[in-house]
Amino acid sequence: MTTKTKTPNHLVTEKSPYLLQHAYNPVDWFPWSDSAFDKAKAEDKPIFLSIGYSTCHWCHVMERESFEDEKVAEVLNEGYVAIKVDREERPDIDHLYMTFCQAMTGQGGWPLTIIMTPEKKPFFAGTYFPKRGRMGIPGLIEILERVKESWSYDNSLLVGSGNEVTEAILAESLTPQQGKLKPELLDEAFRTYRAAFDSSYGGFGRAPKFPSPHNLAFLLRYGKAEGDKEPTVAKEALRMVEKTLDSMYQGGLFDHIGFGFSRYSTDKKWLVPHFEKMLYDNALLSLVYVEAYQVTKKPLYREVAEKTFTYILRDMTSPEGAFYSAEDADSEGEEGKFYLLTPEEIIDILGEEKGQLFCRVYDISSQGNFEGKSIPNLLDKNLEDSLIKDNLSLLEECRRQVFLAREKRIHPYKDDKILTSWNALMITAFAVGARVFDNKDYLAAAEKAVEFIFKHLQKPDGRLLARYRDNEAAYPGYLDDYSFLTWALIELYQTTYRPGYLKKALKLNSLMLKLFWDGENDGLFMVGEDGEALLARPKEIYDGATPAGNSVAAMNLLRLAALTGTHELHEKAEEIFLSCGGEVRESPSGYAFLLQAFLGSQKPFREIVIVSGTKTEKSKEMISVLQKKFLPDTVSHYLSSQRDELLEVVPFLRNYNSIEGKPTVYICENGTCSAPFVGSERFKEKLR
Repeated sequence: MTTKTKTPNHLVTEKSPYLLQHAYNPVDWFPWSDSAFDKAKAEDKPIFLSIGYSTCHWCHVMERESFEDEKVAEVLNEGYVAIKVDREERPDIDHLYMTFCQAMTGQGGWPLTIIMTPEKKPFFAGTYFPKRGRMGIPGLIEILERVKESWSYDNSLLVGSGNEVTEAILAESLTPQQGKLKPELLDEAFRTYRAAFDSSYGGFGRAPKFPSPHNLAFLLRYGKAEGDKEPTVAKEALRMVEKTLDSMYQGGLFDHIGFGFSRYSTDKKWLVPHFEKMLYDNALLSLVYVEAYQVTKKPLYREVAEKTFTYILRDMTSPEGAFYSAEDADSEGEEGKFYLLTPEEIIDILGEEKGQLFCRVYDISSQGNFEGKSIPNLLDKNLEDSLIKDNLSLLEECRRQVFLAREKRIHPYKDDKILTSWNALMITAFAVGARVFDNKDYLAAAEKAVEFIFKHLQKPDGRLLARYRDNEAAYPGYLDDYSFLTWALIELYQTTYRPGYLKKALKLNSLMLKLFWDGENDGLFMVGEDGEALLARPKEIYDGATPAGNSVAAMNLLRLAALTGTHELHEKAEEIFLSCGGEVRESPSGYAFLLQAFLGSQKPFREIVIVSGTKTEKSKEMISVLQKKFLPDTVSHYLSSQRDELLEVVPFLRNYNSIEGKPTVYICENGTCSAPFVGSERFKEKLR
């Protein structure tokens, strides 16, 4: 962080990297706090609220243009109380005011700019504004001076506008429409994805293109469910997934030198990314590549998942084992500078012959493909072509050399705060990767991170906290923290079969229902009953960059119901579906993770119980076969030496015993249990 003035503002004692980036602006920033609102009321000033995050490129641009500017600071400091919020620390505030912005302007994004009354009611909303107006965008100074003049002359009009806007939006936009979900919505979502699918480059819609991993995860599940009755549909769903995964990897969205995915692509080919790397993207993408490998057994998907895991373990893991949040797009004030290469640099690193080969394979040319330099990519390359296939080991050796040379550059800023929810997504991906790839390092990473959360981000009374940084945990955990961490614990249980993980998942799920359940309209609020009272208690169901907490909670409830035989949990999932069905019917493709859960509710989960008997090695072979298959409609238990502990949680397993001491399998599906049997070949046949 560079200091802009010698005098810090009120953000200097905060822990958020984003807030600390603004701590030496000449703007007299406050964090979101009672003192800021008290000051606004005492001085009769409107609030200028700016919401962003540390790796947001346009947030940096607006800071350089406006918030470091003395004239802008003068206008803000004289006429307003200015508040900065890190959206990743306070998703509740961000969601509330983003809803206002979208309702008032028809669009949203970051930086989010709100002007509101001291009572927190907005009357102006927008996103990025330049210092002075240009290209049809009004300038920030003009906006601030105009509002200041109106407020000074007669603020009753602005206050009245804030009251009207707040009342209207609270009535219309923050409570999902209730209604029954119907199976036809699954087909409608599929048809929407098919219509929006880019058959040339993969992905959905036009530029900019976002990875949208839960769309792909839905298509994998939908295709599997349709496999027998509609094989053509199943093939089409898988084709969309594979084309998108192939194209995202081959483009510049994937960092071919140091690995990991950027946030999104600015073009339809996935060539030019918005270069910041987010933990949640890499968690969800690595997970869907693992699942695609399970379905297709294509080595490429395993390779991409493992490369992404390598990036996380190398660059995004704290010494204590938790995962950092993000890496910036900018370095040295330029977007993407860290990642761009020229032929001269490559030849200087590798020598003429190897350098020419590397440049040819990775599209590094003298004219460049981004602002005169090159983003390494494999677009329009056949990965089976002899140029690549015959030189795999050489190209990997060259990549390592280029990576080591690139490491000497000034790195993009790393947001090293630890978020419970995003860590839980990464734990989930590592847990699934560990069992599919039989990788103990991935399991160790998942377990170390979950231990960190329970040690540092949980209060003595069991309440989760949302953020940890610089030895401080803060903010009561949100719905995402609870639902995502419960998901992670379920996956850890399905990987290790350690009853402790299932116990923790059930306990956390129970606390979630207690803290977040809407007793009037069903579903789950974003903020717990003990959270800060804002203008409203928002409820999120849209599956955006990360899946909605309600969507993940619904899936968790269904799986926990199947694992424990607790029908009440299944009923809670159904109540979530009813709480938002009317909203989902309007545009089902925007709720891909919720639809995954709904698809899973259409028939009972298949339940598999393996009893080890005395021949544990044979039973472990069966587990290995089970865990490598893509079985989203299946839950499983393993009864071994930890049997007694598991029976405390799942007492109905008490009568499950081995036959003659041999590994024995019990399978229940479609509400019917077959006779137990022994033999790994028969087990494989059953799974087929």
